[in-house]
Amino acid sequence: MPLNLILDPWIPVTTPEGRRTITPGQMADPGVLRPDWPRADLNIAWLELLIGLVALADPPASPEEWEARRAADPARLQERLAALAPAFNLSGDGPLFLQDLEPLAGEANPPDMLFIDSAGGNAARNNADLMVWRGRYPALDPALAAMALYTLQSQAPAGGAGNRTSMRGGGPMVTLVEPFAGCSLWDLVWANVPCGPQQGLEALPWMRPTRVSDKDQEVWPPADVASPVEAFFGMPRRLRLVVEGDLVTGVVQRPYGTNYAGWQHPLTPYYRLKPGSELLPVHPRAGAFGYRNWLGVVAASEKTDLRAQAACVAAYSGRVRRSQAQAARVIVAGWAMDNMKPRDFVLSRQPLLDLPQAQLTAVQGMVEAAELLAGALRMALKPVLAEGSALEALREEFFARTQAPLEARIADLRRGEAVAGAWLADLRAAGLALFDAAALPGMDRRETDVMARIAQARQGLLADFAGRRKLGRAAFDKLGLTPQTRTEAA
Repeated sequence: MPLNLILDPWIPVTTPEGRRTITPGQMADPGVLRPDWPRADLNIAWLELLIGLVALADPPASPEEWEARRAADPARLQERLAALAPAFNLSGDGPLFLQDLEPLAGEANPPDMLFIDSAGGNAARNNADLMVWRGRYPALDPALAAMALYTLQSQAPAGGAGNRTSMRGGGPMVTLVEPFAGCSLWDLVWANVPCGPQQGLEALPWMRPTRVSDKDQEVWPPADVASPVEAFFGMPRRLRLVVEGDLVTGVVQRPYGTNYAGWQHPLTPYYRLKPGSELLPVHPRAGAFGYRNWLGVVAASEKTDLRAQAACVAAYSGRVRRSQAQAARVIVAGWAMDNMKPRDFVLSRQPLLDLPQAQLTAVQGMVEAAELLAGALRMALKPVLAEGSALEALREEFFARTQAPLEARIADLRRGEAVAGAWLADLRAAGLALFDAAALPGMDRRETDVMARIAQARQGLLADFAGRRKLGRAAFDKLGLTPQTRTEAA
């Protein structure tokens, strides 16, 4: 029997009693905690899908209504979602979820193509799929196929001539407010639902012929609708699933799907290259997401003309009291891409920093000072390590070691304490420890000139941490500190 994504149970979730399978309408049931798909990217995309379904079926019209409806109402949710059922068949006749309105001609690809980290046709033919994978999924059960289909359409990277990226580009950063530790699935979903008008099924792109882009036609968001729901249900790829029996065995793809322009997704932060230029979606970079990436993502940036938090994060800060916002964290996730190639899937939880302006300014200075002194550490290590991954790894370790100290200093800052000097001491301790661990072992076996360069580099690093050289002076300026004299530094 064809799967209907509204009426049929198809979603694996965790509960205190174990794993179960639910319909979307059961997201508000007591005890439903988190999705339990076999891949992190599917779990994140599924949260996006649930938020989009609520925004389509029963959005709050205003922040006041959002507050009034924070408590789960399972009966109301089931009723409102049931009206969406005609648009959410995965296979069969009529409009099909996230697929072209009419069948597509052409040879079917293996369903493996629905996963972002699968090898494309050229990579497989050229035996170039070193960091991606081929042939893992010769067939998919309908539930997994539906989830992979949504993930691809919402995050699609470049896919060859005419195969469009998602409206946020390939591998966008996703940020979701988690309102408090141990919150239910409904708490998490509702925290991120945008306010806006009720929109009908006609707002879904698969309910109408595809807006093709064979002549680079662009589709802009409707000017007369706040928070257009198509942001959650974009269709950059022209796809039709091939179903045999109870399995999805292939995917037919045709080029030139919808070419989105000017859309802002409620769950993604944006930035500008310069004031007045177009807004661009933020994309994660490979490696750990830490405080060096906070500004404009989990904390508002003073450079509001250049960086904008995701609408869901900014809206949550505006909807609740500051004390409530301070209990929240932000889930940060997404594929770090190198053009068409996936490098890493980033998944992190960071504090939501809803701070008064003076404290926000202080945090921005602390982050920028750390960036400058990380650069000083990198320069000091050059006599020890050649340019390359090892040098960059130690720089990243500097940020990792100072993550917890920074969070502690922000707690002090919220209590009204002065933290600049203590933060500088945290940075100095981490930087010197990393330098000494990399440079000092085996010093007695090095050439005399190498020993001299290392000793000189350490003295230079100490001078930076005292604010007496260029990078150090800039860091002290960011912290509002006065550079130390040689006597004070000693």
